[in-house]
Amino acid sequence: MIVKPSEYRRLFFIFIDHMLTSMKKWLSLLLVFSTRAFAQQPETADVIIYGGTSAAVIAAVQAHRMGATVIVVSPDVHLGGLSSEGLGFTDTGNKSVIGGLSRDFYHRVYLHYQQANAWPWQAKEDYGNKGQGTPAMDGAERTMWIFEPHVAEQIFEDFVRENNIKVYRNEWLNREKGVRKTDDRIASITTLSGKRFNGKMFIDATYEGDLMAAAGVPYHVGREANSVYGEEWNGIQVGILHHDHYFKKPISAYRIPGDAGSGLLPLISAADPGKRGEGDKRIQAYCFRMCLTNLPQNRIPFPKPKGYDAAQYELLLRVFNTGWRETFNKFDPIPNRKTDTNNHGPFSTDYIGMNYDYPEASYVRRKEIIQAHERYQKGLMYFIANDPRVPQDVREQMKEWGLPKDEFRDNGGWPHQLYVREARRMTGMYVMTEHETLGKRTVPQSIGMGSYTLDAHNAQRYIQPDGTVQNEGDIGVHAKNPYRIAYGSIVPKKGTCANLLVPVCPSSSHIAFGSIRMEPVFMILGQSAATAAVLALRGEVAVQDLDYEQLRTQLLKDKQRLE
Repeated sequence: MIVKPSEYRRLFFIFIDHMLTSMKKWLSLLLVFSTRAFAQQPETADVIIYGGTSAAVIAAVQAHRMGATVIVVSPDVHLGGLSSEGLGFTDTGNKSVIGGLSRDFYHRVYLHYQQANAWPWQAKEDYGNKGQGTPAMDGAERTMWIFEPHVAEQIFEDFVRENNIKVYRNEWLNREKGVRKTDDRIASITTLSGKRFNGKMFIDATYEGDLMAAAGVPYHVGREANSVYGEEWNGIQVGILHHDHYFKKPISAYRIPGDAGSGLLPLISAADPGKRGEGDKRIQAYCFRMCLTNLPQNRIPFPKPKGYDAAQYELLLRVFNTGWRETFNKFDPIPNRKTDTNNHGPFSTDYIGMNYDYPEASYVRRKEIIQAHERYQKGLMYFIANDPRVPQDVREQMKEWGLPKDEFRDNGGWPHQLYVREARRMTGMYVMTEHETLGKRTVPQSIGMGSYTLDAHNAQRYIQPDGTVQNEGDIGVHAKNPYRIAYGSIVPKKGTCANLLVPVCPSSSHIAFGSIRMEPVFMILGQSAATAAVLALRGEVAVQDLDYEQLRTQLLKDKQRLE
């Protein structure tokens, strides 16, 4: 058979085309594999900090300033935790014991509000300067304790930028198999995206204590019985009514008042509340610390949330019908005609009893809990402002308020972070209890100080024997003097993890944590944790074996206040 030259050419070009196609496939596969290999290369630093809270940022700054390499692995996009998520009316207690980088944060707030352009919505002299027991703005100390959310977030971002801190955002720890340990030391952590971070020292600076738990460190969730640590104010608080967050007048718990057969009103538990002083797994309620404004030019009216159900707020109507009128008592003023709005009264922004499974829940379940809290709280504000059954005087005043256009701009004026008041608490080398916080027992090896009231929010809403409703768990016990916080409270027990420190879920009883859990203290403990991490790294010792005098010397040098 004679093949024409044109057929040779055709076959030749088919061959070339086939070869080129095959090469493209192989090159594509090579590119994929090389990209994956590159992506899986671990990031390495002396200190790995997991979390995006105020403590996480402060710890990173301290580690960097001490000459260590540091990486922040943050599940959050926005840094600062509650300090930049609405809690601007700072719970401080005795401000004189707040030192180090924590005090520097509040100094930077002061410097910001000295600028004329910091007051776009309000004259500085009209602000009022109200703080928690002291002026918001302390000219003598050059500190300011009250601030807007975006101001706090910018200061944390400034800390990161000035110190060249490497931050990986929206990176969530693989809690099932993302912690690799060698003997009793964490070698690396891996996030859900597949990124791996190798480190010599680790700090868990989350509100939930996820790294601590995944590393196998013992912890507690819920309220211990008073008998566990010989305390008076721990455990179930049935019959104890310390604040204004309880039902002062009898209100029936049933849909038809007095008729048990009609069923319970929403958001009331039928469970036995337990006995005074017993332990349980309930945790204090969460809410969002809303930033609100009554300035029309900057106000977004309260939105009606998807899934809104007015029936959820029937109990509040009964509270109003008793003559209660304290709705606006915790609209605490912050600059520029805004508020830090917190829970107040028997039925308010705390979503009581709806967070019990949050500390141990999967990420998916936590998201559901957060969304339920948002729906409840947005619905509450919409209800008060719009439902015709709400007393007119309350309804009309609420309509003057709304979400600020210039806060949380990417979230419609709503905070990104749920106020996780309490989740896991480590059971470490030293357990802080009410004995330490109330000055009944001397604290060894101070790494900072606390001073705030031993404060817990309600944990349940239940039926009393007479068929009326009551809240339980809200408590406030005044600490007469500032108290020291022990180094052992941020250190795991020996043999569990030799290179981990835990400043935000420290080793403490439920009621002691009620005082420790304040943002200035978290920053203090974050700085001290980073200091200990770097010193342990330098000395090649476990964090449990670190020489305290060496730690104390460095903390005092860095202006921490230990006594």
